[in-house]
Amino acid sequence: MAHPDLNLLVTLDVLLSEGSVAGAARRLRLSPSAMSRALARLREATGDPLLVKAGRGLVPTPRALALRGRVGELVREAEAVLRPVEAPDIGELHRTFTLWVRDGFVESFGAALLARVGREAPGVRLRFVLKPDRDSGRLRDGTADLETGVVGEGMGPELRAQALFHDRFVGAVRPGHPLLRGEMTPARFADEGRHVLVSRRGVEGGPVDAALAALGLQREIAASVDGFAAALALARGGDLVATVPERHTGPLRAGMVSFELPFPVPELAISLIWHPRMDADPAHRWLRACVREVCAAPGS
Repeated sequence: MAHPDLNLLVTLDVLLSEGSVAGAARRLRLSPSAMSRALARLREATGDPLLVKAGRGLVPTPRALALRGRVGELVREAEAVLRPVEAPDIGELHRTFTLWVRDGFVESFGAALLARVGREAPGVRLRFVLKPDRDSGRLRDGTADLETGVVGEGMGPELRAQALFHDRFVGAVRPGHPLLRGEMTPARFADEGRHVLVSRRGVEGGPVDAALAALGLQREIAASVDGFAAALALARGGDLVATVPERHTGPLRAGMVSFELPFPVPELAISLIWHPRMDADPAHRWLRACVREVCAAPGS
């Protein structure tokens, strides 16, 4: 069975509204002969004359009268489907967004982000989930709405990314740590401290180790952990040295002494990452703007 031409719904709606082939032709900017052909196709499709002569005009058949309300509603619904989405009233929005983040993001930016969202959209709930790796599968399958982190090889090529801020590595130790006595030099950093390495994938070494190797130095790794909070906990409770991103771990380093590394290490570019299917979603665009502004704010 052939599929009906759905364009005929618009023609039928106008014909039933006008009750005239000539009037419908004018509204649709067609010639009277083209409109007559369209009416013939409608009669064939519905199996009903629809409009019949009565004196010098046309009158609808019972079937046409029964269809008139339904057809008009169908046309309005179809037009709404094909119309660009109107911006929602953010203040009335009720939705839960899942953000996939590294440890330290919630502590550093979570409160300000919740305050911003709460002021503009009290019905919006944020769900923060610590990501165990760089797999972008959650963005693809929709179980995560946004991700923050460093764009790397593990990110799917179709994903969108926008820079949030740049971060630098700093050292963090307990107050009174022996490394704090005297001038901090690359050699003292490498030789006089035992270090905790942050590595989610179990890789031995990272940007700090590469920078030391360029100087002919190597630090002693006493422990390896998969997160910044764990690294700082170990350093806070003993004589280990933790090297972590500065902005990402501000609150996590409370009560510790932080210091600038005595050698250059490339900065980290922290980005906001999402799937392209969410590009045009107005609520998602609003949330992306909230995250960007909170992360760009001084002191955050």
